[in-house]
Amino acid sequence: MLKGSVALILVMGVAMLGTDAAEHFAWPIPAWMPAPPVPKDNPMSAAKVELGRHLFYDSRLSRDGTVACASCHEQSKAFTDGRELSVGVDSTVGVRNVPSLANVGYMPQLTWGNPHMTTPEFQALVPLFGDNPLEMGSAGQEARIFAALADDPYYAEAFSRAFPERPAIDLFTVTRALGAFQRTLISLDSPYDRFKYWGETDAISDAAKRGEQLFFDHRFECYHCHTGIMFSDNLQTSRSPVVERGNHNNGLYNIDGRGAYPPQATGFIEFTGNPADMGRFRTASLRNVGVTAPYFHDGSAATLEDVLDHYANAGRVIAEGPYAGDGSKNPYKDTMIVGFKASDQEIADIIAFLNSLTDETFLTNPDYADPWPEGHAASINRVMP
Repeated sequence: MLKGSVALILVMGVAMLGTDAAEHFAWPIPAWMPAPPVPKDNPMSAAKVELGRHLFYDSRLSRDGTVACASCHEQSKAFTDGRELSVGVDSTVGVRNVPSLANVGYMPQLTWGNPHMTTPEFQALVPLFGDNPLEMGSAGQEARIFAALADDPYYAEAFSRAFPERPAIDLFTVTRALGAFQRTLISLDSPYDRFKYWGETDAISDAAKRGEQLFFDHRFECYHCHTGIMFSDNLQTSRSPVVERGNHNNGLYNIDGRGAYPPQATGFIEFTGNPADMGRFRTASLRNVGVTAPYFHDGSAATLEDVLDHYANAGRVIAEGPYAGDGSKNPYKDTMIVGFKASDQEIADIIAFLNSLTDETFLTNPDYADPWPEGHAASINRVMP
């Protein structure tokens, strides 16, 4: 559903190790963008994507029928939830801010700090069955959940269409359908895209054009981490010769010289054991950043102004409490974060540029919306007994 003054061509998927089904899937992307990589055991198909969309919005995947994937990933918020930290079953508050799923298929690392979460199929196991924190709380409930899905007339046919050689409703087919749907969540039609790639000179404001120049200026250094087509130093495509991964410590905390505190700010070190990785987290994409507040891995910045203020100060000062410290003196902070001075007008221009990365078509595309009728047993909007 991309638009622009130049006619748009949908790319036929060229998937890594893909099969005929993947190669003939019509990706919703412009001709100049390669498709995201696709696992060999999960080739793309329209039937699988549609099944995955239904599962994504199905609250019956949770232990008590109150939480679906979409509970934490709302389309209007670029598939974030607007909270500081995620909330699961039993109103359990998590330890991380919900990352956007826009262009998730292009991300080689799918969580803030776990380098092993590299595919949507694998990552789905964490919210479904993890218990620290408790998200969907479905550990031990697999047989009951799959039986409930099998009783739904839609799923009785949809799984057979999507997986004709393996029509059973099980963990393999559920996670692969979810993965296929999430790979289609592609956002490449912001006003800035139309300005930059389609030649629509009036697609963004003069303030946004000034903000673009500032964003790519060495004085601010934004572009060193928020780089390339995804405005992140994390990227993989079906044609990538190498996978790009970027995790950085941006000076949010500095506790007694340790650089971070558990469980929210230890980051990459949890998996590498390398002290230099203390407080490092994946660089978020800035696409749709205007609608994904609050920001950072802990949701501690309420606005884009707060984010820029943090970087202007080269780190955050917490005056008192258990997390008191001067993040600008964090021994593991990225060396690119050195602070800057800017006028109010320059800050406003940078924010205007960042807001030009909002893809309204993506936020309203019916192909990504809740397919269940109101009141259906799957719907997260139904009235609970």
